[in-house]
Amino acid sequence: MKAGIVGASGYTGLELIKLLLNHPKFELAYLATTEGGGGVGELHPALEGLSDLVISKASIEEIKKNCEIVFLALPHKASMGFVKEFWDSDVKIVDLSADYRLEMETYEKHYEKHVDPDNAHNGVYGLIEYYRDAIKDAKLVASPGCYPTAALLGLLPFIEYIDISSPIYIDAKSGVSGAGKKCSENTTFVNVNDNIFSYNPLKHRHTPEIKEKVKKLCLKDIELAFVPHLVSMTRGELVSIYAKLKSDIEPQKVLAQRYTNEPFVRIREMPVDTKSVSGTHFCDIFAAREGNMLFISSAIDNLLRGASSQALAAANLMCGFDESLGLPRIAYVP
Repeated sequence: MKAGIVGASGYTGLELIKLLLNHPKFELAYLATTEGGGGVGELHPALEGLSDLVISKASIEEIKKNCEIVFLALPHKASMGFVKEFWDSDVKIVDLSADYRLEMETYEKHYEKHVDPDNAHNGVYGLIEYYRDAIKDAKLVASPGCYPTAALLGLLPFIEYIDISSPIYIDAKSGVSGAGKKCSENTTFVNVNDNIFSYNPLKHRHTPEIKEKVKKLCLKDIELAFVPHLVSMTRGELVSIYAKLKSDIEPQKVLAQRYTNEPFVRIREMPVDTKSVSGTHFCDIFAAREGNMLFISSAIDNLLRGASSQALAAANLMCGFDESLGLPRIAYVP
């Protein structure tokens, strides 16, 4: 099946290229950026000699002609212009931006005006373990980002046991690649090296996304304090969740009941770490309690499970393939 990537120059675009070049069913047939030009090796020197594809300037007609499925690895708002043009075609779409992840009212409050209101509600949220059946029949999957993925996979099994009259606290730490390829003052070497700091505390726009999905899946309104941090490492994400329990539970058993049959969620016996999931599609989770206090710890690779490999898993399901095809399992250790 012929696949294309629009937004091939970024980190998630690079990871998608790597995944698709090794995929047994997808043929990487089209690569594009907003500017176009050059070959794969010029765009990503580490891939020199591995593909002879030329980087095109993104074109709706060329995508329709060359692709059966397309990955949109674009910033928010940029994806909308493509999706509305594909809607009446046979092209399946996996969008890695936020454009179709949220209710339109929520999106416009925390991002900007939506330019594709007719399709704003048509995307299936790409959190595989909770939307698998809907993804199989989807034309458009809105793949979640790294913070909501790690947070929701850790939190959702416990919502029915949590006292939601008290706030839930999420402390999240991500590698610098999560900030994207475009440099800012925060992501310069001098600022990031030997450093850790929070950004957008309590106001980060992934907060409403996490709350919205909890309400949709568990029918509960939660009060959430979410604080992300940038850590001096390239990739990886560690999420720590703190909540007050209303029920007498064994947290590890709760995780086992929900995820035992999920091949890419690993329940750990000790607090998790980022190195063990780096380079993989796994989400590692650990949970413990002391009295009525609950601690949940989850770890993912922010560029893979938090972006590109999660998008590929959705594409596998959309196209009738085994969900696990081409998903990386071996961690970058030591």
